[in-house]
Amino acid sequence: MKRLLIIIMVLMPIVGCTNSTSTDIDGNVYQTLVIGNQEWMIENLKVTHYRNGDPIPHITHNNTWAGLSTGAYCYNNNNPANGNTYGALYNWYAVDDARGLAPAGWHVPTDEEIMELEMYLGMSQSQADSAGWRGTNEGSKLAGGYDLWDSKLLRNDPEFNTSGFSLLPGGYRHCSGAFVFDRGRYGYLWSSTEYSVMNNNIPSYYAWARRLYWVFTTMGRPGSYEEYGYSVRCVRD
Repeated sequence: MKRLLIIIMVLMPIVGCTNSTSTDIDGNVYQTLVIGNQEWMIENLKVTHYRNGDPIPHITHNNTWAGLSTGAYCYNNNNPANGNTYGALYNWYAVDDARGLAPAGWHVPTDEEIMELEMYLGMSQSQADSAGWRGTNEGSKLAGGYDLWDSKLLRNDPEFNTSGFSLLPGGYRHCSGAFVFDRGRYGYLWSSTEYSVMNNNIPSYYAWARRLYWVFTTMGRPGSYEEYGYSVRCVRD
């Protein structure tokens, strides 16, 4: 019996094991966690330079943000104090920049890599492949920072933050550049996966993201305009 138990423990993926830390080009240190067969940062990215040392433009003006087709970052409500808790918000162009947003040895996850995390936590393949709100309580399992979320179904689920991923309600920046009253209610993450939709033979480009909402325990998978400002998590190469 003991031998069988040891074999099972070896074969099972590691869950909730703090593995190491990661340090970005600015010297910010992030805690990491092994979940299944992946190692994730369990804090939102706050870096202000690409991996090669080039600065990421810090854009505060709404119209300037809305007109960008290159990388940029900001803080929710343009308040740097929000960055201490929630990290920075990045448009997708910063995610896609060849100079690298993630620290060396890490990358912004693809849509499929986030699906792997979601399915490890209980989502079916068909649910993971669909858009919109999916799953059962995987959103609650991935959320963290109990006191930061407004009190609704998400944080009141008994499996809130059981994954240790600790996704926070850092809000987002609209593609118009405006900030919505959303901290405490929304948490967004970019993936690195882009897709296009043809409109009158002209492609429109979007990127897959993930979304938590205070009134749902499920996990959202929206296709977003690349001008939106979302949080970023990284996974080890």
